[in-house]
Amino acid sequence: MSQQDTPPFRDPRRAIMDLLKRRGPLPASVLAKQFGVTAMAIRQHLYALQKDGQVSASAPPSGRGRPTKLWALTAQAQNHFPDAHQELAVDILEHMRAQFGEDGLGSIIDRHSAAQKKVYRKALAEAKTLEARVRALAAQRANEGYMAEVTPLDDAPGWLLIENHCPICAAARTCTRLCANELAVFADVLGNDAKISRTEHILANARRCAYRIEPVGA
Repeated sequence: MSQQDTPPFRDPRRAIMDLLKRRGPLPASVLAKQFGVTAMAIRQHLYALQKDGQVSASAPPSGRGRPTKLWALTAQAQNHFPDAHQELAVDILEHMRAQFGEDGLGSIIDRHSAAQKKVYRKALAEAKTLEARVRALAAQRANEGYMAEVTPLDDAPGWLLIENHCPICAAARTCTRLCANELAVFADVLGNDAKISRTEHILANARRCAYRIEPVGA
């Protein structure tokens, strides 16, 4: 791919922010290679995003030589990604807690999870293998705004289901049962031949949520 001065996207700055959201902090050189443009072109957009408060730069010590500058999204930049009306969701959850108590709220969340299972089972209905089910689940979650993707595990047979964004993060902080149930929902719809565990969690201050999925007996 030839190097050019303008990223081949209608909104190059949004494309840069999307990639930083998915991959975490990156140097300008990697961004330039990803988009097939010059590093200078990428830096122009990064400096503009930095001026707007959307990205920040850091240069971690790297031994000899000049440290590589890494670009990352700021907290302010999170406003550009789907939030599923988080303020409203949090307000409703607090009202339900006040009205029905913690047990009543938990029962409502459980009903939501049951409905979620039905939606996911339908989305996975045509998937004949565990890998196909994992990828179908990721596609469904991506449609819901989680920026989900799947990569193979490096150390064993299986896959890593990655969610680079949580559109219900504020609601999940208010009611952690949402996250607890989510893991159970995934395990249920993927089937008995899957072993799943959450390895990264946004609510534990990770950059993303990640789920390790392995075939049972592998």
